[in-house]
Amino acid sequence: MYQQYLDAAREAAAAAAEVIRHYYGKPVSVETKADDSPVTVADREAEHVIREAISKRFPQHAFFGEEFGASGKADARFRWLVDPIDGTKSFVRGYPFFSTQIALMLDGEVIVGVSRAPVFGEEAWATRGGGAFLDGERIAVSTTERIEDASLSAGNIASLADSEAWTRYGSLLRRVNRVRGYGDFYHYHLLARGAIDIVLESDLNILDVAALSLIVEEAGGRFTTLAGGKLHDGMRSVLATNGRLHDELLNAIDWSD
Repeated sequence: MYQQYLDAAREAAAAAAEVIRHYYGKPVSVETKADDSPVTVADREAEHVIREAISKRFPQHAFFGEEFGASGKADARFRWLVDPIDGTKSFVRGYPFFSTQIALMLDGEVIVGVSRAPVFGEEAWATRGGGAFLDGERIAVSTTERIEDASLSAGNIASLADSEAWTRYGSLLRRVNRVRGYGDFYHYHLLARGAIDIVLESDLNILDVAALSLIVEEAGGRFTTLAGGKLHDGMRSVLATNGRLHDELLNAIDWSD
């Protein structure tokens, strides 16, 4: 149903990968944006080629990108969300835990998601109602039903550490079977293919996770804020699970957005 949009997103991610691989491992100047996050020429060029590739096919669609902000009509039904290098700090320091994130929303709902890690070497994608795939193979979340049997990966939890929920989070860590911090795109890929059961983060934005949210959901999982809310522009936290554990975890963290 959404194949033409998925094809465009994957082609755009492939074009961005060429830019990223060209700069990876080479000295690049790093600037600091207003939010104190880093940006490089690779981020900007990669977003440029993504916008160019998609706009040629769908000129009426709106965009919201990490480096160049919003463009197009504010009331456009179709809106692309793009983070050309999610994990710029990793890119700059020369380790491969970064990815290109491309999602398409229709009337506020994510209908296409592509998560491509050009150096690490994985690509995941999904369409609404069409399932989730990793490197061409259909994937599904785990069947783990008890927190005591679950593997949890956490990342970006500074605001959680600075909240009343920190003690409750500590109690949760004592319950789960295994705790790791795979981070960025990778723990969502692991969750969607059933290798881990829980992902928890508290310092991010919608561009980081819009594509990943659909991949997790189409693999059979659940994806909300830590308070149980839906994906939205101002979101700052994520709880993603295999679905079976979700409600119990929301109650255990008892987070308020």
